[in-house]
Amino acid sequence: MNVLLSGIVGSTAYGLAHAGSDLDRLGLFAAPTVAFHGLHRPVESHVTTAPDRTLHEAAKWCRLALSGNPTATELVWLPEELYEVRTPLGEELIGLRESFLSGPAVRRAYLGYADQQLRKLAVRDRTDPAGRARAAKHARHLVRLVRQGVGLHETGQLEIRLPDPEHVRALGERYADRPEDATALLADAAARFDRPGTLPAAPDERPAEAWLHRVRAAHLPTP
Repeated sequence: MNVLLSGIVGSTAYGLAHAGSDLDRLGLFAAPTVAFHGLHRPVESHVTTAPDRTLHEAAKWCRLALSGNPTATELVWLPEELYEVRTPLGEELIGLRESFLSGPAVRRAYLGYADQQLRKLAVRDRTDPAGRARAAKHARHLVRLVRQGVGLHETGQLEIRLPDPEHVRALGERYADRPEDATALLADAAARFDRPGTLPAAPDERPAEAWLHRVRAAHLPTP
């Protein structure tokens, strides 16, 4: 498989990992260009659980990033030491990362995913130790998504590694016990998104389109 960019994401990247945390990897690959010439499109995602790794085909990753998908987006904002595969085409993509961003997509995706975490948190059986641990995890991700989304809106930059992971863990424990307290966090985030931000109203698809053309040209059969 022609992996163009891959790295360690998730709790390890955020600084929230603990002794029992899984090591999550995310990347993108280029399918052979001739694979697009037949009746059926090539498989666009490969997901494994041992190890935990998700690889998206280059075009699918671009579509996810243009829609503001938080998981896809973080791949091109990782700290340098977390990249495990970084080809020249992957390096080019990192250089284009700001062109994928737009205010409406970031708001919709980050607040939407944070709201999903709140709903999962609210229905967990917190009297069971395993359920309580999952609730705290949902709460930590809620806090992280709100911070990252608001940061993108206000600065145009995605902060992957949290500067205060212990505080985020403490909030996770608090919200796991009292999910209703997290509604104020989401309301504050929505209010901050209502203020003018730094991101454009729509992403610039032209750099992604040009990059994909270079990817397809690079993966044609050798004459």
